[in-house]
Amino acid sequence: MAGDGAAVAVAWGTRPEAVKLAGVIRGLGRDALVVHTGQHYDDALADGVLRGLGLPKPHVRLARPVRAVRAQQMSSMVGALARVFQDARPALVVVQGDTDSACAAAQAAHYLGIGVLHVEAGLRSHDRAMPEEINRRVIGVLADVHCVPTAGAAAYLRAEGVAADRIHLTGNTVVEAVTASLPAPAVRAAVLRRHGLTPGGYVLATVHRPENTDSAARLGTLLGELAELGPPVVLPLHPRTRERARRFGLLDRLERLRAIEPVDHATFLALADGSRLLVSDSGGVQEECTVLKKPLIVVRTSTERPEAMESGFAVLVAPGPGLGRSARAALADTGLAARLAATPSPFGDGSASERIVALVRRLVAADGPPGERPDGGRAPARPAAVPATSSGAAPVPAASPHPGGHPCIDRPTPEVPQQSAPSPPQEEPAPCSPSSR
Repeated sequence: MAGDGAAVAVAWGTRPEAVKLAGVIRGLGRDALVVHTGQHYDDALADGVLRGLGLPKPHVRLARPVRAVRAQQMSSMVGALARVFQDARPALVVVQGDTDSACAAAQAAHYLGIGVLHVEAGLRSHDRAMPEEINRRVIGVLADVHCVPTAGAAAYLRAEGVAADRIHLTGNTVVEAVTASLPAPAVRAAVLRRHGLTPGGYVLATVHRPENTDSAARLGTLLGELAELGPPVVLPLHPRTRERARRFGLLDRLERLRAIEPVDHATFLALADGSRLLVSDSGGVQEECTVLKKPLIVVRTSTERPEAMESGFAVLVAPGPGLGRSARAALADTGLAARLAATPSPFGDGSASERIVALVRRLVAADGPPGERPDGGRAPARPAAVPATSSGAAPVPAASPHPGGHPCIDRPTPEVPQQSAPSPPQEEPAPCSPSSR
C-alpha cells in the first residue's frame, strides 16, 4: 500500500494540520507515511475533514490520547510516535504548526536521530500562557529545517540564533488550502440556503481555545457579546465549547445564537465567504480571512500572527465590551469590504506546498547514504538555503530590535490585549548576556 517504505513521515493530529498539510501530502504521494496522532478524535474533526479534503485515511492511526493531565497525554503521544518512527525509519519527519501532536512528533523524531522539518515555523506570540507558544518554541529548537510563512517569521528565528541556511521562506500553505477547498459559487449559495442565511447578512464565529472556554465568566461574556451584535451569529460548535457551556450552565446563551454542528473545511469556507464579519479565537482563521478578504475580530489576549493585524484584516480584542464595540464598528464600516478586497494576503502566493514538497525531495535525495548522528540515527543533509520567493510574503516591518521586551526574556501574559501585535525584529539582537537575564 502507499506509505510502505516511505521516505518521509507526515504527522498530524488536528483539523488545521490536515488542512494545511493536504497539499504536501498530495505532493509527496506514495513517498509519504501519513500518521494521525488521535488528538482530534471526534469524527467531525478528523474523519470528516479528510473526506472534505479528498484525502485517504492515514496509514497509521494512533489510539486517542488518554484523558489525563497534559503531561501524560504528551508523554503518551511521544512514546507511541517513537514506536512508529522506529519501525518505519523515515529519512525525515514533517510536522506543521504548534499543536501537541506536532510537538510530540518532533520530540519522537529527534530522540531517534531522525531529521525534523517544521512547516509554518517561526511564529511567536511571546505569551507563555499559551500552550501553543511553548510547543512552537520546543519545535523550533528541535527542527533541522524551518519552512517559514513570512519574512517576519524568519526574522524571529534568526533572532533566536537559528542558522540562516536552515530557514526557507515558502509562504503559508493556507493560501492554496483555501483556494482548493472553497466551493464553487453555486455550492456556496446552496450552503447558505441550507442554513437559512443570506449573503452578507450574518456573522460567523468560532470559539474553542481554553483561554475562552475554560472560564465560566469569560465564556459567558463572549457568548453574551455575540448575542447582542444584531445580525444572526452562526457558531459551529466545537465539542469542548459545547461541553463547557453545559457544565457552566450557559446553554441558554447558546440558544440566542445559531449554534450548529461542526462542519468540514469546505462548508466552513462557504459560510465564511458569505458572512459579513468573522469572530474567532482560531489561529488558522486569522490566515484564512486574508485569502477570503473578510474582516475578523480575534478574541484573544495575544497573537502569533501580527501580519493579519498589520495588513488591516483583523483586530485583536478580549471578550467583553471591547468585542461588541469592535464588531459593531466593523459592521458599520461601509468601505471596509472594498479596502480588504484590494489588499493582498500577507501569507504568500499559493505555492507554499509545492515549495515544501520540492525541498523535502531535495533533502531526502541529498541524504543518501544517510549521515549518522551520534545516537545512530539518520539526519537529512542541509543544503544552503534557497529561499523561495512569495509574491504575497510580508516584508519585515520596521520595529524595535526587541519587540515586547528582550528576546531572552518572555513577557508575561498581558492583562489587556495588544491592539497591534508586535512586529518581528528587523535585525538580530546581541547575544544574551548574564546581565540581560
